[in-house]
Amino acid sequence: MSTGMRTTPLDSPRRLFSEFLGSAFLAAIVIGSGWAAQTLSPSDVGLELLENAGATALGLYILILLFGPVSGAHFNPVVTLVDIATGQRAWRDLAGYAAAQTLGCVVGAVVANVMFGHGAVQLSTHHRISTGHLVGEVVATAGLILVIFSLTRSGRASLCAPAVASYIGAAYFFTSSTSFANPAISVGRMFTPSFAGIAPSSVPAFIVAQLVGGLLGLAAVRVLYPRTNEPIPTTQGDVA
Repeated sequence: MSTGMRTTPLDSPRRLFSEFLGSAFLAAIVIGSGWAAQTLSPSDVGLELLENAGATALGLYILILLFGPVSGAHFNPVVTLVDIATGQRAWRDLAGYAAAQTLGCVVGAVVANVMFGHGAVQLSTHHRISTGHLVGEVVATAGLILVIFSLTRSGRASLCAPAVASYIGAAYFFTSSTSFANPAISVGRMFTPSFAGIAPSSVPAFIVAQLVGGLLGLAAVRVLYPRTNEPIPTTQGDVA
């Protein structure tokens, strides 16, 4: 893969479809495994979370490998914003990427609901607003950005798939919020009554916390890995 590549009018539709499809699969994995966990382990919340986290981590690993060479496998507007802030992507890409990611997550949620015999569109009633949850989202998102961009800026982008998947799997347990760390998936998870859902009233505060976490993660990356004159990979999915 080439590095430092910006989108062009010719390849933008392909990249946007990659972000849409990858985000749809991500939401389907998160929510579908949530439904399955509720069915398999209805009386054990800890086991439900372990099943949900394990399926998400494994699925994310594969999705990054699959879609990374096409679009960078962001699936997350915060990742796209940081990619832009570091000069590796143009501002004109933000609206398209964010829309594709968010729409994909909504579609993935609907598909997951239907797969498990539930109504296609249902709003969650799982309220998650608390100081602890919001701090958890700041920590989860800052850590995600630190993982992705520390590896790419140090020439180790090929490790991003296992590293990001491992981090998210761990963050399900070490953060109070179970690590949404992604505005698009936060919106998508509004549309499921499963335990993986989030009430619409909780989403705006979660998104603000994620943006704050993104800024803190970016600041840490710039301190730890200042820009050099050497070419660096641009996204979590690019492999030299």
